[in-house]
Amino acid sequence: MYLVYADGKDQVYEHAELFGLGRSGDTLMEILEEELIPLPEGATLVSLPSCNPVGLNPETGEMIRLDEFQAVGALLPQGFTRLMFPGYVKESKEEKLPLFGYTAVVWHNDGFYVAAEPTDEPYKWNPVNFPMTDLEGKVKEVLAQYPENRVFNHLSNCTLGYECLTASNTFLNRWEAGLPVSFSCNAGCYGCISEQPDDSGFPAPQTRMNFKPTVDELVEVMLHHLQTPESIISFGQGCEGEPSTQAAIITQAMRRIREQTQTGFININTNAGLTDHIKAIVDAGLDLMRVSTISAIDEHYNAYYRPRGYTLQNVEKSAAYASSKGVYTSINYLVFPGVFDREEEMEAMIEFIRRSGIRLIQMRNLNIDPDSYLSMIPPAKGEIFGMKQAMEIYRQELPDVILGSYTHVPPVQFQELRKASLNK
Repeated sequence: MYLVYADGKDQVYEHAELFGLGRSGDTLMEILEEELIPLPEGATLVSLPSCNPVGLNPETGEMIRLDEFQAVGALLPQGFTRLMFPGYVKESKEEKLPLFGYTAVVWHNDGFYVAAEPTDEPYKWNPVNFPMTDLEGKVKEVLAQYPENRVFNHLSNCTLGYECLTASNTFLNRWEAGLPVSFSCNAGCYGCISEQPDDSGFPAPQTRMNFKPTVDELVEVMLHHLQTPESIISFGQGCEGEPSTQAAIITQAMRRIREQTQTGFININTNAGLTDHIKAIVDAGLDLMRVSTISAIDEHYNAYYRPRGYTLQNVEKSAAYASSKGVYTSINYLVFPGVFDREEEMEAMIEFIRRSGIRLIQMRNLNIDPDSYLSMIPPAKGEIFGMKQAMEIYRQELPDVILGSYTHVPPVQFQELRKASLNK
């Protein structure tokens, strides 16, 4: 399990002697063979700017820093959960890494391996299954069909410019498709990928939408996509703010759609802080809800999300209400090795899930500079289990909750429960 490093000229090498190290929280540690899988299809190797790799001398146990080289990490496709960060030391503590989910990578058995675990079926979210040549033609076709629809125009840039897979699905009429609706937000997330303050130290990698869609524009996108039993249309994308701030137009569009078709599912990806707005959206016919969270501990949650006018208790109330109405609820859990697997974090989140009726945990690798995040929250109070053991504990403690990576079509019994609730 040899160290992988870069020379600063886009060349990657494996070290002949030093073993690769991983990082959990701020601790460098050995990577066990059971924590490694072959580099998944669709993953990308990247160098970490201004970060020197650290390897382990297997004979002496000494950790050695390679000052003249750059550390290397892997960016994983959806469906794979990171177990460790790359082992590195920054050249300057003031440097901040771009907003990506860096994963430890080593050279093993004549190939690249990463410290990760598959947590969902990756086919639908493998970039290899989104051929750009076909996409360009589909985008042109849809834009010609809806020339005045600003949402389709916005999503065309997300598809071709950012290569967003959810946006691409909107043009391909398959699986989960994005429907951004909001330019404003009730949170100031430290790691927001669409809007960052000027003094944040790192730029947002995406541009946020800058207009308020009309109900007619939303209805056009929804009708275009909701054509198969597996179709999911999702409010709440990385290129927008909080969708529930636009509850008025969302509820109107949903009611109009369900007057015309019952095909497919309507989902919202939300921070769920605006409980009254969420209740209105649920009552208008919502099928699925994914609640974004990073912790069920107030101090940790607030440090990252920086909520404006709501609390973690509002989030729980929203999720519990949706669950009580038969909505298939999940959490979009932003996962950080060395924090997710803390004893106190796990205890708080397991109880949150039980109280709110969550049915699915979507594991998402947190895209952030690790040192910046760790500086925002207090040190661990209890045991740190490690990612693999922590995920196994979740499976044992919550046997009826699915541990996955992205939105699923709900089981038939939940679909029937939701229909019964709406017909009351």
